[in-house]
Amino acid sequence: MTAVPKGRSGASTLHPLRRLARAWISRIASWLLIRAYLRPRLVDRSLLPKGPAIYCFNHLNWSDPFILMGTLPMRPRLTFFGPKEEDMTVGGRNRLMSWTGATIPYRPGKNDLLEATRRVVAALKAGGVVAVAGEGRIQPFESTVGPLSEGPAYFALRAGVPMVPIAISGTSWLCLGRRIQVRVGQPLEVTGRPTRDAVGALTERCWQALEAMVAAEPEHAPPGRFGRRVTELFNDWPEGDRGAAEAA
Repeated sequence: MTAVPKGRSGASTLHPLRRLARAWISRIASWLLIRAYLRPRLVDRSLLPKGPAIYCFNHLNWSDPFILMGTLPMRPRLTFFGPKEEDMTVGGRNRLMSWTGATIPYRPGKNDLLEATRRVVAALKAGGVVAVAGEGRIQPFESTVGPLSEGPAYFALRAGVPMVPIAISGTSWLCLGRRIQVRVGQPLEVTGRPTRDAVGALTERCWQALEAMVAAEPEHAPPGRFGRRVTELFNDWPEGDRGAAEAA
C-alpha cells in the first residue's frame, strides 16, 4: 500500500483501507458524473501497459484528473502526482483531490522532492500507475502543449517503467454534451539511469508525442453562462485569468 505523508501537505491520515475505499468511490462517482454532463471517449486503450507506468497528460482544465478517473481502466490503480501546493487543505479543488485518496502532493516551497519521489516509486512498485500533468499548469489552447517539466521522465527512469503520453481534448470549455477525448499514445520505453541527458531526451520525446496528438484539435467557442461557470469553477491561472493566459 502506498505510503502517504502527514500534516498540512494535504495527504490523508486515514486508515489504508478507508483510503482505498475513497479512491474507488471517487472513480465510480467520476464515471457517473462525467457521463451525465459530457460524452467521454477513450481512444487506443490497447496501448496502455498492463503494469506500472507513468502517464504524462496535457492539462486544459481543473476537471482533467476527474476525466481520467472516469475514463481510464479501474486497474492498475491510478494515483496522481500533485498538485503542487503548500497546503492541500486550502481551496475546494485541493480538498476534493485530497479526499479522493489518489494524490501524491508535492510542496514546491519545501525540500520535499526526495519524499515525493519515494512515494511515487512506492506506488509503482505496488503495481499502480502514476499520472502527472506534465505542463505543471493549465493551458488555454487545445492545439498546443506547453513545456513539460522533467519530473515525469525522471520518475519513469528512476523506477524503470514506461512513460505514456496521454492527450486530453475538449475540456478547455466544459459545454454540456461535448465530446471529450482521452487518447493514449505509444508508450515510451526507458533504459538506463535518470541522468540529466536521459531525462531531457525522454521529456522531449514525450512533448513531441503530445504535441502531435493535439495539433489538429479545434479551438472551441465559449459556452453559455452556466458552462463558463463550470469551466472556471476551480481553474487556477498563473497569469490571473484566462484572458491573460491567452495573451501570454
